[in-house]
Amino acid sequence: MTNIRRAFVTGAAGFIGSNLVDRLLRDGVRVVGWDNFSTGQRRFLTGALQNGDFDLVQGDNLDLDGLTRAMEGCDVVFHLAANADVRFGTDHPRRDLDQNTIATWNVLEAARNNGVEKFAFSSTGSIYGEPDVFPTPEDAPFPVQTSLYGASKLAAEGMVEAYCEGFGLQGFVFRFVSILGERYTHGHVFDFYHQLQQHPDRLRVLGNGRQRKSYLYVGDCVNAILAAIERADGRVNRFNLGTDHYCEVNDSIGWICETLGVQPEIEYAGGERGWIGDSPFIFLDTTRIRSLGWEPTLDIRQGVVRTVEYLRDNEWVFDVRAA
Repeated sequence: MTNIRRAFVTGAAGFIGSNLVDRLLRDGVRVVGWDNFSTGQRRFLTGALQNGDFDLVQGDNLDLDGLTRAMEGCDVVFHLAANADVRFGTDHPRRDLDQNTIATWNVLEAARNNGVEKFAFSSTGSIYGEPDVFPTPEDAPFPVQTSLYGASKLAAEGMVEAYCEGFGLQGFVFRFVSILGERYTHGHVFDFYHQLQQHPDRLRVLGNGRQRKSYLYVGDCVNAILAAIERADGRVNRFNLGTDHYCEVNDSIGWICETLGVQPEIEYAGGERGWIGDSPFIFLDTTRIRSLGWEPTLDIRQGVVRTVEYLRDNEWVFDVRAA
């Protein structure tokens, strides 16, 4: 990644952000990490903080002046910070607007003020709602939004595109499936592990367990982001990130239980959706990112097992998330 001189990473102490920070530093890039530590963990940056090319700034994305000062001298922004709490979005409708849409405008404005050249934005496969086309391509018919999280991310995508057209930024929009791997602290593997940690004889599952989902290993996610930054040449570049496969939630439960050596009784809440906005089938077409020479190194089962092994070796994450 020699074409990046100094990168700015929002959500630097988060799951994906901290993995990206480590990768950039290994590639010889100077990095400014920005995080408000609402969910990010300083322990995820232990290695980075020992690197002279890394500067950590604690700040909030709703602080435009602070963002602008911290971003000075950076040529690429990786905007990963967000509220990712899809399940409880209807309990606090304003949160997605503030932390995803308005926050993205602030990061874009700070980038414009600093003459940043490239802007990478972590969007979500949730913007497709419940599509009719599978695997779902980036140019699928405009979807009906089914979650406040997805709607806030789609609105933020629009802001990224408008800034690219209006102010000359080069934009990269990444629509993720759910990401798995080291430093994972949110999602179904985390929730199921936590339940089994407390009562290994039973597991409560939202929905009917037949929801079909695709997942991507965090290292492969980071590789895809950097491949796009290095090789894509459009003014606005949109990429789905995922694998060429999907699994049922029941499949994932089997892999988790096998890895942990437990055989719980499973209690299903019922219905094809686990919560409002939960899409029963997520499967993205990744032809576009693969055309740049990228492909995942781990399949879904390997990603789930790797995540369980990480959680088993780092059970402290459950304590800090509960605090």
